[in-house]
Amino acid sequence: MPTPPTAGSVPRAPRPSRRSVLAAMAAAVPAAGLPVLSGRASAAPAAGALPGGGDLGPNVLVFDPATPNIQGTLDEIFKRQESAQFGEGRFALLFKPGTYRGLNAQIGFYTSIAGLGLSPGDTTFHGDVTVDAGWFNGNATQNFWRSAENLTLHPVNGTNRWAVAQAAPFRRMHIKGGLNLAPDGYGWASGGYIADSRIDGSVAPYSQQQWYTRDSSVGGWNNAVWNMVFSGVEGAPAQSFPDPPYTTLDTTPVSREKPFLYLDGADYKVFLPEKRTNARGTTWGSGTPRGESLPLGQFYVAKPGVDAVTLNAALAQGLNLLLTPGIYHLDRPVEVRRPNTVVLGLGYPTLVPDSGATAMKVADVDGVRLAGFLIDAGPVNSATLLEVGPEGASADHAANPTTVQDVFIRIGGAGPGKATISMVINSNHTLIDHTWVWRADHGDGVGWETNRADYGVRVNGNDVLATGLFVEHFNKYDVEWRGERGRTVFFQNEKAYDAPNQAAIQNGDIKGYAAYKIADGVTTHEGWGLGSYCYYNVDPTIRQDHGFQAPAKPGVKLHHLLVVSLGGKGQYEHVINSIGAPTSGTSTVPSTVVSYP
Repeated sequence: MPTPPTAGSVPRAPRPSRRSVLAAMAAAVPAAGLPVLSGRASAAPAAGALPGGGDLGPNVLVFDPATPNIQGTLDEIFKRQESAQFGEGRFALLFKPGTYRGLNAQIGFYTSIAGLGLSPGDTTFHGDVTVDAGWFNGNATQNFWRSAENLTLHPVNGTNRWAVAQAAPFRRMHIKGGLNLAPDGYGWASGGYIADSRIDGSVAPYSQQQWYTRDSSVGGWNNAVWNMVFSGVEGAPAQSFPDPPYTTLDTTPVSREKPFLYLDGADYKVFLPEKRTNARGTTWGSGTPRGESLPLGQFYVAKPGVDAVTLNAALAQGLNLLLTPGIYHLDRPVEVRRPNTVVLGLGYPTLVPDSGATAMKVADVDGVRLAGFLIDAGPVNSATLLEVGPEGASADHAANPTTVQDVFIRIGGAGPGKATISMVINSNHTLIDHTWVWRADHGDGVGWETNRADYGVRVNGNDVLATGLFVEHFNKYDVEWRGERGRTVFFQNEKAYDAPNQAAIQNGDIKGYAAYKIADGVTTHEGWGLGSYCYYNVDPTIRQDHGFQAPAKPGVKLHHLLVVSLGGKGQYEHVINSIGAPTSGTSTVPSTVVSYP
């Protein structure tokens, strides 16, 4: 289908269906013979207790500048992971502080690359960290589940390419040059997220449909397609939605950067950045980042095959969790009950509740940090997959909120999966900082009832803030917000492709369920840069009354809204409630509302 014109782009072929169905890819080969990271030994545990620290297993690969054949190892991992969209391979590529020359680290599925310094400048590449889309004929809309973090890059040709879609964060990166967010040939792209990064040159999105950048610095930003949102970004373009569609906030209301592994001399530690209010720019640009460090010995280093009973025993013992790359099958929830617990994943470890359990439950306590892992629904329906706080949670966590960062949820794709509600936020003041909650539209186990998932994210807590909220394809509401004083900075959504007919999505006397529904009883809510798209390819005659539904109250304010019909496969009647022009035809041109009310 045709694409909207983009400044600085070149002509390209008509677009196929946005995400064509792919067969499940082959599982990755074990990484025998590759470098392995071992933490410095911890003190011996008490009798019967689980040990902290230790070896991080064969799929965490660590390099220093003297490591032989680094490029060969990177190429081998990429060969395994380039097209393994639903495979079982998981890898973390970690680089000790130092200078590395002549590298091009191509990053495939379920692969994370990161420096092991306290700041990005500690680990420098004279080379590139690249994501392109050659595996998918130049279409980058399926470049999911990968990340780059905590590195300084001097790109070989002056510009680094990071052509990604959802669930591909770019954090704590310093690019001594420009950043290109489109694939070679300027094919389709659907990302994306940058945080706590500095790009000295310009960022060139080209064909990127939407993007969110937070608490960073850029030398320029070249163009926009549908929805480009900035908060706390030095050098961001001025607000101009809808033409061009830039939404720019001077600061981010509340932020706290993701925890990360680093080296302190010979010891591995996890750094926990401090909370910032009304933040702008990076955390590391003017000296040592502010926060606290935990030694590896305070973490239970989990390996694939460990069960939920063991993980819960480690948590009950007072240890944090470091999940190493792999698949973890759970017969009961992982229960996070202690304040300030850290659950950190390396290389996108994946939690699978096989028997209909909730994968993880967090108590209504202060300061829990969840980061860097994937939850994959199992074949037996789960009522929920992630719960932050129990039902009725009421404690005040303003001073020390729970954070959910780069935690991604998937229903179907890797096989049949079902969940009634994917993510439930009950605790007040929770920060959701970059999530992609996805009911699969391609892969294995995909169908209107096969991977049934009625609700994506439900927020019951008060004063919850979402920065970078990506939620797609749910059978009913993608986001349902019931708590007071909620705020969202950037929202990206597609309605479920596979609705069989109009009746299947009928919501009482309303045609279709809103992508983002603010409950009728809510009196205060605010959002910026919110987009919803439809592509009803099974029945293109389906009509959706609106993308957004909100009560008409003075305290409910939404800024910069858009809806798009992709190639005329279904249409929206309005943008929000009964406000906003309908989409029409096959032009793929957004209908916008600058402010509500």
